[in-house]
Amino acid sequence: MIIHVVLPGETIYSISEYYRTPADRLILENGIINPDNLAIGQTIVIVEPEILYTVKAGDTLVGIAEQYGVSPMELLRNNPYLSDRELMYPGETIVIKYQTNKTVTIATSGYTFAYIDKSVLIKTLPFLSYLTIFNYRATLEGEIIASDDESELIRLAKAYGVAPMLFVSTITEAGVISREVTYEIINNPSVLDRLIDNIFQTVKTKGYYGINVYAENINYDNINAIVENIRKTYEVFHSEGYRVVVTITPITNIDTYDGSFEKIDYSKLAEYADAIIFTSYDWARTYSYPNSIFPVNVVRELLDYGVSIIPSQKIFLGITTQGYDWTLPYVPGATGATVISNNDAVKFAADNNIPIQFNEAAQSPYFYYMDNNRVLHQVWFKDARSFDARTKLAAEYNLQGVSLWTIMRFDAQLWFIINTQYYIERLLGID
Repeated sequence: MIIHVVLPGETIYSISEYYRTPADRLILENGIINPDNLAIGQTIVIVEPEILYTVKAGDTLVGIAEQYGVSPMELLRNNPYLSDRELMYPGETIVIKYQTNKTVTIATSGYTFAYIDKSVLIKTLPFLSYLTIFNYRATLEGEIIASDDESELIRLAKAYGVAPMLFVSTITEAGVISREVTYEIINNPSVLDRLIDNIFQTVKTKGYYGINVYAENINYDNINAIVENIRKTYEVFHSEGYRVVVTITPITNIDTYDGSFEKIDYSKLAEYADAIIFTSYDWARTYSYPNSIFPVNVVRELLDYGVSIIPSQKIFLGITTQGYDWTLPYVPGATGATVISNNDAVKFAADNNIPIQFNEAAQSPYFYYMDNNRVLHQVWFKDARSFDARTKLAAEYNLQGVSLWTIMRFDAQLWFIINTQYYIERLLGID
């Protein structure tokens, strides 16, 4: 795999000629939305196909897969644009296999809301081990409330061999944690028992593979109480064969450029979970310091600590899949940021002739711009180098896998890198 960083004066056609790879394939594989006007500093991933096939009249995906001894899911991973349509066209070329040196298998988990565009979901499912549906919130009484009906998502996940996971938290509709509800669950056994029973009945009725519990605001004072809650949950669900995952947001200082995290003994939680996801919701707060979300140098420090107290194969590394646009100067607690997709960040830089810079320590791209009101902005986002660096950490530390927040948009470069560099664990016998 080669990650090409666009230089001044380069075009998609000059890059295509240099690497002897068709321009239309570079555009498809990288999901490039600005092919006629590349941004300086934009990344393009090049992986040479090993086997190509030219579609003939009457061909089907299943028939081609059988002819080459591969699975239909592998063909969809190699050609994700095929998920957008019902037919293949005679004369078009599809990739049967890439020239890769895959040796490591990782699990992939993607968070989604129930209102995800179904075409995005269908394109993403072949790349997933788990689909975590962010849909349920707990109440003071131990009830759980769903935002939308997720039945279709569960059905589609299983049809594609992906394990659907119910996610439950005390995050309100406004997107903030309810400390009152969290306190009640932690400290009131009857509320916890009612909550566990309600979740269990929902998992069983809806057909989930297991649950993903967001352990919120863990600190030195409440860790033992949270562990006891997770233990009770684990015993109920594991006895019935359901998987239990715990999502943790390490307490971080996000009002400084470098960032830091508290070294709490998460090993106690790991005893009662099949997996621990270290994720980065706090870093994605709109009022945090302008910086890469969960920079690689901080992630490495966290993983060094994590694997020293938790078996590495129980850990998922959380990866954010979106960027943020801050106004400057930054005022702690007052300066807000808006979410921007990685593709939109690149296109904005290209349209405004802004060179994209890259922070090596954080392994993240960024740029500055001035808006129409003469207000300075800083944009941080992810590119191929960012995704490559973070997925390599999963392999280096022998983690169970990576967890993506979120899959509401399809990021072609992310999945292109994962698909061509790693085997993806599949749990339900469909691949």
